[in-house]
Amino acid sequence: MDFIERIFGVAPDGGDGTTEMLYIAVALAVAAMVAARVWLRRRAAMRRR
Repeated sequence: MDFIERIFGVAPDGGDGTTEMLYIAVALAVAAMVAARVWLRRRAAMRRR
């Protein structure tokens, strides 16, 4: 997990991968929230019919 170090040549977390894991966790959380919103909207639309 050192894609930031490879791409930018800097190690903001000292090379231990914490920053990369944080970015991945945030991206997964955002994706889950978007998926939940879409699912809830579709579910609400089906109930209105």
